[in-house]
Amino acid sequence: MLACAAPFAMAAFALVPALRQIELGDDMAAASGVRPSLVRALALLVGVVLVAATTAIAGPVAFVALAAPQIARRLAGSPTLSLALSAVVGALLLLASDLVAQHLLPVPLPVGVVTVSVGGLYLVVMIVSEIRHRV
Repeated sequence: MLACAAPFAMAAFALVPALRQIELGDDMAAASGVRPSLVRALALLVGVVLVAATTAIAGPVAFVALAAPQIARRLAGSPTLSLALSAVVGALLLLASDLVAQHLLPVPLPVGVVTVSVGGLYLVVMIVSEIRHRV
């Protein structure tokens, strides 16, 4: 599986300069020789393949994308949030869930079961705190 994903990971790195040109706007990117619609389509294809390969290897991991940015925002203490901080918090959340799933429970479970349980609990806490905050 990793051998199948490796060319797409290299393609993702190869797309970075063209994606940076698109950040300047479609007109500027086209003026510099980049075809924005083609680059977007390729980036989408590469992203889908890499996510599919990751999911095939690790299994479905739910709620990490929901919880990680919220936890990172609370840790940072500011309304603005960096992508790097969210990524680090997401990685640590997944690592902690994997440690719990593999070593702290009496029966080893897939990491997805732990992330769904923790993420669902976190979602309920967020909803309850929002309701209390409004009342």
